[in-house]
Amino acid sequence: MSPAPLRHYIEGDWRLRKESPLLDVLNPATAAPLARVPLSSKEEVDEAVQAAHKAFPAWRATPVTERIGHLFRLKQLLEERAEDLARTITNECGKTFRESLGELRRGIENVEVAIGSPILMQGVNNEDVARGIDEHMIRQPLGVTAAITPFNFPGMIPLWFLPYAVATGNCFILKPSERVPVTSARLFDLIDACDFPPGVLQLVHGGKDAVEALLDHPLVRAVSFVGSTPVARYVYGRAAAAGKRAQCQGGAKNPVVIMPDADMDMTTQIMADSAFGCAGQRCLAASVAVTVGAAGKEFAERIAEAAASRKVGYGLDDAVQMGPVISGQSKARVEGLIETGAQDGARILVDGRGKQVEGYEDGYFLFPSVLSDIPPGSTLSRIEVFGPVLSLCHVETLDEAIRFVNDGPYGNMACIFTSSGAHARQFRHEADAGNIGVNIGVAAPMAFFPFSGWNESFFGDLHAQSRHGVEFYTQTKVVVERWPSEWTRAF
Repeated sequence: MSPAPLRHYIEGDWRLRKESPLLDVLNPATAAPLARVPLSSKEEVDEAVQAAHKAFPAWRATPVTERIGHLFRLKQLLEERAEDLARTITNECGKTFRESLGELRRGIENVEVAIGSPILMQGVNNEDVARGIDEHMIRQPLGVTAAITPFNFPGMIPLWFLPYAVATGNCFILKPSERVPVTSARLFDLIDACDFPPGVLQLVHGGKDAVEALLDHPLVRAVSFVGSTPVARYVYGRAAAAGKRAQCQGGAKNPVVIMPDADMDMTTQIMADSAFGCAGQRCLAASVAVTVGAAGKEFAERIAEAAASRKVGYGLDDAVQMGPVISGQSKARVEGLIETGAQDGARILVDGRGKQVEGYEDGYFLFPSVLSDIPPGSTLSRIEVFGPVLSLCHVETLDEAIRFVNDGPYGNMACIFTSSGAHARQFRHEADAGNIGVNIGVAAPMAFFPFSGWNESFFGDLHAQSRHGVEFYTQTKVVVERWPSEWTRAF
């Protein structure tokens, strides 16, 4: 029997039109169907927007201390149901159970930070800017907001946006990736138990038509997006053309510089986790290592050994260190990029193609790959692979390494491994990236810092998380006021 279709969550009610086309959601480790996701029409998106618009005046007028009360309940439920949600993430996204739990922990951190909105959204005041005149800047919500989220972190990335939007008084619509909609449905099961007023939070499934309906709808005031750079640029342009605020996270290359004085045991372990964790399908995965001087030969040998020995399989197996990529199309694309690298002159140290996991022969498994001697300017030195592939290139000095980092089009993350404070300081000062790691393989900011992508990794002004999230979901109003009295009338 076919799995049951998922439903939209609109105005506190689970809905599905019978005529909605359905798309199979597959477990990438088994290729077995998990669910069927509806591809919503423009009319269904409008239902969600209208419901949010209707709910906004009352929600905006709700004291912030009451609004965050619902988030306290959501935090509790997320922690109580973390293992169930993690299994859902593993089954539909492919990552290991431990990675799924870690993802949820980061999502819960954002709920915790958003609970601080009574302080984070405070304004500023000046008394007596002129005689008898005071001036105040206050923050007010925008109205209806929406987020379009990707497949690689179905539990965490919606929580980059949702808690900040509702804590600051907005109504919110989530459109998750149609590849991984089950996690969002489970999340909204918890939201339904948190007694948010109907219309404050909505879930709408769908593909490109649903995205464009949100981007074009005149009542949607702000859009958040995470995905590839071409799509991020498109979403940002279309949202901006419609007069909306937009924060659009794009692709990345995430170069990592390995200095000769780095602790090679630590560096190898951390780099293997960064490059091959989540099957390389995260926006902060290290995908190119720039070895400097004497670090080249030793690091290449060590990382090749680490890649070849990594345990690949179904993520619910405790012994597994890496799961499948998301789909057969993704697997074929990454395999093609490995071949392109070889044709461009790279040397394949570890080839992850053409292997299977026993018992899961239909799964989309691609084992870790390492390529060395990547020519500067080649396809593999610049393009986002989004798979378990680490490219190695070599330079003689830190200055050359920094030039390599800054020559790329992206700017999500750049890291350095070194024992030298001087090298670390030069790198963090000169590297053109919004998230910098020093002896860190995944420089993912905690929820109380913004996720600061640069260049073609981000389109917008205000990032996700922390104060940036609060500022993105609020607009400032300046009030200049005078209250006449006998004293002021005398002047």
